[in-house]
Amino acid sequence: MTEKQKNILLKVAKDTVTAAVSGRPVHEPTTDDPELLVEQGCFVTLKNIDRLRGCIGQFEGDRPLIEMVCSMAVSSCMYDPRFGGDRITPAELPQLDIEISVLSPMIQTNEPENLRLGIDGIYITDGRTSGCFLPQVATETGWNVEEFLGYCCAHKAGLAYDAWKNANVEVYLFTANVFGADWNDIQ
Repeated sequence: MTEKQKNILLKVAKDTVTAAVSGRPVHEPTTDDPELLVEQGCFVTLKNIDRLRGCIGQFEGDRPLIEMVCSMAVSSCMYDPRFGGDRITPAELPQLDIEISVLSPMIQTNEPENLRLGIDGIYITDGRTSGCFLPQVATETGWNVEEFLGYCCAHKAGLAYDAWKNANVEVYLFTANVFGADWNDIQ
């Protein structure tokens, strides 16, 4: 992805969050860039001085990437259930950082202990419940492989810490093209 394409997506996310938080209509973005029209999964993460304020995504794209970024930006600022009573306010906008993670397709693995920390993200499910961590979570927390898998099981999927070792639990790996910017640097 080029810097121009990244900047377009960051601007879409910023404009979308601004409109949504301000109660204005969100306009569907358009582009003629074929790379931004590919159906691809993504996550949009919003932070205020390194404090998470919203992170929502979808693993598989069901619409063009530029539209996925718009949709996930709205979800991140308005519908992340972790912040139901503490939504982002218009006054907070200048302090936000936006991070976009454009995802590769997920691949199931039978050897999750071989994941590459900081490169591979994980999605863990037992068919009833699931959880995920983006690749950058391992870097941000300093966890080792077992901690990365264990915390995802216990704190995201609601499973036992070592459930990733069970044959009935599926583990998927994916990579992400991660980029972001400070709110005030996005033009």
